[in-house]
Amino acid sequence: MHRNRNVLALAIVAIELGAMFVGAILPTPLYPLYKQHFGFSGVTLTLIYAVYVLGNLVALLFLGRLSDQIGRRAVILPAIAFGIASAVVFAAAAGTAWLFVGRALSGFSTGLASGTSTAWIAELYGGAQRGLAARIAAAANFFGCAVGPLLGGLLAQFAILPLQLPFYVYLIGLFVVAIAILFAPETIEKPNRLGHASLKPRLGVPQNIRLQFIAPAVTGFATFALIGFYSALIPNLLADNLHVSAPAVAGALVCEVFGIAALTILGTGRLDSQPTMLGALAVLLPSVWLVVAAEVAQSLPLLLFAAALGGVSGGLGYRGSLEVINRIAPSDRRSEVVSSYLIALFAGNSVPVIGIGLLSAAAGPFAAHVTFAAVITALAGVAALTGIKYAPG
Repeated sequence: MHRNRNVLALAIVAIELGAMFVGAILPTPLYPLYKQHFGFSGVTLTLIYAVYVLGNLVALLFLGRLSDQIGRRAVILPAIAFGIASAVVFAAAAGTAWLFVGRALSGFSTGLASGTSTAWIAELYGGAQRGLAARIAAAANFFGCAVGPLLGGLLAQFAILPLQLPFYVYLIGLFVVAIAILFAPETIEKPNRLGHASLKPRLGVPQNIRLQFIAPAVTGFATFALIGFYSALIPNLLADNLHVSAPAVAGALVCEVFGIAALTILGTGRLDSQPTMLGALAVLLPSVWLVVAAEVAQSLPLLLFAAALGGVSGGLGYRGSLEVINRIAPSDRRSEVVSSYLIALFAGNSVPVIGIGLLSAAAGPFAAHVTFAAVITALAGVAALTGIKYAPG
């Protein structure tokens, strides 16, 4: 009976984690519609996408270890509330400024929930199952990211109110998740009151694991930079270079990346974390350069192949690096260390997108994309070298 309760609790928390990331990627196929509707530039589009990282950083820097102190549920419920606020803002958006607010709220919501949910899942499984717990958390993240753009693209393409209905549907899902989370058992035995919690910002990487922390953090940054590229810029690349403007196609392409990533995570469970992480870096290189090749050739099939490889790299990279983090993190500081790792991921997901947008405005999209591929190649080299040299015992 106890095992059945744990399985149900694990399912609830995993679904909650996935649901939070549905909202993070839901607007992706809608960006060209927003751009047309509100009349903003390509640079503004990248800033709208990337402001998400500001919400992430505020949540992770100031509240990354809050759930270690006051309990997991006490943090998750407010995170869901911020997700609801974000969806309401997007649904009511009457101008470009609304999109910035909605993205910032979404970033804060996922930043608050991601580290807490990942730690909660690990604790529901226990010490010997940390690898499996990491795979479940990573797969939940990516399945949520796969559902988001597909839902948004299909509703925008084939239903009424293309800029509102996706968020109405998402709001219903969030309310259901909020109710379900009330039934998940708390894993912090003696939570403190909020008034006694420390909100002092700190990165939360103990000195004795900092060298081991570098490789998974850089791997996460690089793989999520590619994922950020797909999430923010692929709809525009499809429209401008391949002359495909249908929101459903853009949503399906982004769904392909995240869906393959999630399946890769679940299908490679027997691979050790360190080889998995290094394998992700090897696959990352052809995947990023094939995006450039697809742009040159104006080839949708080549872009689909690049997206598939990007999904494999993202799945291996996130799963492998998160497992390494779970292996090296002290149990009493797990949420704090995981949150520090997630800062690297969220920064990778957003900061390069800003660079691509600015460079595109100055030198053109192709030059920006080639530069992006070169930077990702260099980061993959750094992660591989440090990963080999400072591999955890």
